Amino acid sequence: MTLRLEQIQKNYPQFSLHCSLEVKEGCITGCIGQNGAGKSTVFKGILGLISLDGGDVEIFGKPRAALSTAEKEDIGVVLSDGGFHPALSPKDIANIMRCMYRRFDQTAFLEKCEQFALPLTKRIGDFSTGMKAKLKILVATSYGAKLLLLDEPTSGLDVLARDDILDMLRNYMDAGDRSILISSHISSDLEGLCDDLYMLHQGNMIFHEDTDVLLDRYGLMKLGGEDYQALDKRYIVAVRPESFGYSCLTNRRDFYRTNYPRLVIERGAIDNVITMLVKGEKL
Repeated sequence: MTLRLEQIQKNYPQFSLHCSLEVKEGCITGCIGQNGAGKSTVFKGILGLISLDGGDVEIFGKPRAALSTAEKEDIGVVLSDGGFHPALSPKDIANIMRCMYRRFDQTAFLEKCEQFALPLTKRIGDFSTGMKAKLKILVATSYGAKLLLLDEPTSGLDVLARDDILDMLRNYMDAGDRSILISSHISSDLEGLCDDLYMLHQGNMIFHEDTDVLLDRYGLMKLGGEDYQALDKRYIVAVRPESFGYSCLTNRRDFYRTNYPRLVIERGAIDNVITMLVKGEKL
């Protein structure tokens, strides 16, 4: 297991985090949730940037505190509220990284900067939001890290810039022995990228599922009161009253298609799951 969080806890006056998750080797794991759900707190807890009130963090099979310097160099990080000094240029960053990381590939880094139209001598403070985001990903993937921790790397970007970031991450995974934990409140980014998804709501993990299972088996049904009362509810995950009757989230779309052919059942999607689990009632 590349990363394991076991019942980590962090308590603030107006917010508490209680979280467990796993990231397997060779997999991309997504953490979804609304702004303020606790995603950034999870990442800071993993990295030791905040003190935890309970629980365990294991990275590469070891407690975080037991990692060697070399093992720490196998972690690449992009934080939502982190970045580089605006006076620096990509060439300046390359010189800094060369001194900090033994495996930093300066030539490849500078070539990728040019590939993504990031001027090597331009001040980062003059970069667009998308350019800054690409630069942070390029830095995190420039020294052969085996685990990437990416907190909202596509936030605030337009569609084309987000697509570039996702392509960079897919290329990074080609080595086969790497893993990513990525958070986002933009569900479409994660739907086509992640192997599995965790959902965080008000500091608690309320959902975990393989992405393929979610897309292949989950479904959203909308039905009137009589149809709802007659419905076999064994495979209903959540229900929400609506003006027309009820919306029902199921994890066995095939069962209801077979047994209730009259019902309209929409394909499962992350947005449906988020809405129903947050606003609906679990059965």
